[in-house]
Amino acid sequence: MKKRTRLQAFTLTELLVVLVIIGILVLIAYPNLMPLISNAKSTEAKLQLEHVYNLEKSYFYMNSKYSSNLDEIGFEQEKLSNQDGGRANYKIEIESADVSSFRAKATAISDFNGDGKYNVWEIDQNKSLKEITRD
Repeated sequence: MKKRTRLQAFTLTELLVVLVIIGILVLIAYPNLMPLISNAKSTEAKLQLEHVYNLEKSYFYMNSKYSSNLDEIGFEQEKLSNQDGGRANYKIEIESADVSSFRAKATAISDFNGDGKYNVWEIDQNKSLKEITRD
């Protein structure tokens, strides 16, 4: 008769205890990571607004005025993350435009840190990029 040998392994209870500990550590670390996540997402707004600035400047050189229409300057808004298949976290808009100036705005479509405020960035004809509302 063959003798059964027992394999060394972890029990289900031991595995569950480890998972609970990892979960607790993640919950402790998550609030500390929120500012990093918000900063990373705000990079998208800055890059998109700088792109709008470049398109507006090109449009200005050709037409001697700024445009209030994103399609007219050639800007294509990527699908927003709250739409099917979208990845963009900011909605880009031109707030005002005339012969000598323009102002474009990027507004977050979600509240990144859950404080009830939505991140907003603006840029103007002087390439003055500033954060209007901090998230």
